[in-house]
Amino acid sequence: MSSTSARVRDTPAGAPAPVRPARSSRRTGRRAAGRAGQYLALLCYVVFLAFPLLWLLSTAFKSPQELGSVDPTWLPRHPTLGNFRTAIDEQPLLRSALNSLLVSAVTAVISVAVAVPAAYVMVRFRSMVSRLGTGWVLVSQMFPFVLVIIPLFLVLKNLHLVDSLPGLVIVYVVWNLPFALWMLQGYVKAVPMSLEEAASIDGCGRLRTLRSVVLPLLMPGLVATLMFSFVTAWNEFFFALVLLKSPEKQTMSVVLTHFLGAEGAADLGPLAAASVLATVPSLLFFAFLQKRLVSGAMTGAVKG
Repeated sequence: MSSTSARVRDTPAGAPAPVRPARSSRRTGRRAAGRAGQYLALLCYVVFLAFPLLWLLSTAFKSPQELGSVDPTWLPRHPTLGNFRTAIDEQPLLRSALNSLLVSAVTAVISVAVAVPAAYVMVRFRSMVSRLGTGWVLVSQMFPFVLVIIPLFLVLKNLHLVDSLPGLVIVYVVWNLPFALWMLQGYVKAVPMSLEEAASIDGCGRLRTLRSVVLPLLMPGLVATLMFSFVTAWNEFFFALVLLKSPEKQTMSVVLTHFLGAEGAADLGPLAAASVLATVPSLLFFAFLQKRLVSGAMTGAVKG
């Protein structure tokens, strides 16, 4: 007699069958626990990133008495705008912000304009030269600033571009271009070759295919590269400090170093206020472009 029939026979008539724990419920519990752990880790990461900005905002609105207190507080007891007025009166923040905005915007546009065709050629026309170029792109990112600043300064001096915003733009473009190429190569590889072949069958040349088919599909990558180039140029400090000497040409990152009190101590209130003002343009730029990162990613395929 089989074991199944024995179990059926041993069960009293009319008694309910034994309830076995469902595996699906255990799986659901594990998935919920894993999802809760992910959300908890994400929350900790967001708090870790947001804490410096929140502390900066709190410091910017504190009075000098609160900043000098031996018992610091998380929030200002008596918020004041005096630090912002002092920062604007002491340093040319508006002029330096315009310089940074001009340099960053031009750098971002030129970097993307040069990186798009270069990345397309490096991906679509694979050869020893393109592989060596990709390797050089990655190796060049390991060079420290100090290693290149002296020859770079001599080259710009011979070109009469020292202490000039165009010279700084050229430096930023050259420095941002390798990473921009590396970013865009991944987006170009994601574009199906079948779309370009279909456009070629329809009579489109290489340039028209690049303009009408590839570029619309690369829009999220273009926006991401544009944002990276802009923020990198906006926050850069070392090149601007060495190459720009005239006060009227200095960028925001250099002007922030001027908030020094007696014996080299930082004037925390105005410095925090100026730092808050320095973050506003990059945040606005990011907010303006972030919607285009993922929207319409495949619209070019329809148009093609």
